[in-house]
Amino acid sequence: MNRLAATLYGYTFLNDFILLYPVYALLFVDTGLSTAEISSLFVIWSVTSLVLEVPSGVWADAVSRRLLLTLAPLLAAAGYALWIIAPSYWAFAAGFVLWGAAGALQSGAMEALVYTELDRLGAAGRYATIMGRGRALGTGATMVATAAAAPALAVGGYPMLGTASVLACLLCAAVATTFPEHRVESTESTESTESTEETPPGGYAAILREGVREMRSSRSVRRAVLLLAVVWAVWGSLEEYVALLAAATGVVAYAVPPLVLLVSAGVALGGVLAATGRRLTDRAFAGILAAGALALGAGAISGVPAGFAAIAVAFCLFEMATVLAGARLQDRITGPARATVTSLAGLGTDVAGILVYGGYAAASTVAGHDVIFAVFAVPYLVLALALTRGGGSRSGGERRRERRTSGSRGCGA
Repeated sequence: MNRLAATLYGYTFLNDFILLYPVYALLFVDTGLSTAEISSLFVIWSVTSLVLEVPSGVWADAVSRRLLLTLAPLLAAAGYALWIIAPSYWAFAAGFVLWGAAGALQSGAMEALVYTELDRLGAAGRYATIMGRGRALGTGATMVATAAAAPALAVGGYPMLGTASVLACLLCAAVATTFPEHRVESTESTESTESTEETPPGGYAAILREGVREMRSSRSVRRAVLLLAVVWAVWGSLEEYVALLAAATGVVAYAVPPLVLLVSAGVALGGVLAATGRRLTDRAFAGILAAGALALGAGAISGVPAGFAAIAVAFCLFEMATVLAGARLQDRITGPARATVTSLAGLGTDVAGILVYGGYAAASTVAGHDVIFAVFAVPYLVLALALTRGGGSRSGGERRRERRTSGSRGCGA
């Protein structure tokens, strides 16, 4: 388990140690793009992920998940290089296609590989803790990159930031090759002395059918997929506009990265705290979402830099909720098409993300960033109310133990 955790932590750190992250929106603005054009790039990004999400998940169940995790950062590196070599709308669009493809390869494959390896070691209950810490380290890498972006930008401009980002991706790909992966071919005669996950039999279509079958047959899986998609999509999309929200407060350009850094610190803390909420009931989970919504709305509508403290709290709670929602989903998946089912959740996230980007673009013509952020806090209040009215009181861990005791495939939520 130590090797798995160490590799995951190194991978997530390098994957997010991208100096372009905190300023690429400013690069787009400096190139002459409008807010609507920037939003259209985010839509292109999401559509790419949307198209490739499920196919890449099925691929991860059919072949080596470690292979996909190795290829992903190489695609991202090509995209970042393109942004610096030929900065223009279409170059940015092509870069987002490559970045979206990289994200699709990682989505599903990462979660499935980590959960399967932990389950093999009898430590599936550690999933939320390890993934939460991994995501926290990834956010920490973003924070370090954010802190380094300002001086690097002053010394070498965008080319220096791009070069550093490409190098980080190459190192990330190298680390990915060290992921442990234990899987066996699924045949009736195959026997193993250790608990390894079976590779689904048949071709691409058979694996896809297996993943869809599990979604259709298990209400608890469907609920977990929907919960993860909604929780992650809104704040994950808004995160792309944090730098623009900071600039809208009237601070000077060099003060934008510190405000973005503050929000990133909140996200990192949320990943670390996720382990403490492993056994939260639905009502307690709803409380996290409601508190995050109120903090987001209050911080955004304040229109002052100090309001970013509340926004950081909101993003902390939303990240915590995202990790916990992901753990609930992994607990409920029982079939061999784990990456495929996880990618179906990613597909839902991409669809919701496109709606957020489109809504943000439309709203930007009539309202400022502060108002738009506050409006997007409302979906979390609605979701919190739905969870509360649902009357669910059992934790994900309790349901998982109940499912294993009964031998069912989890037909109730």
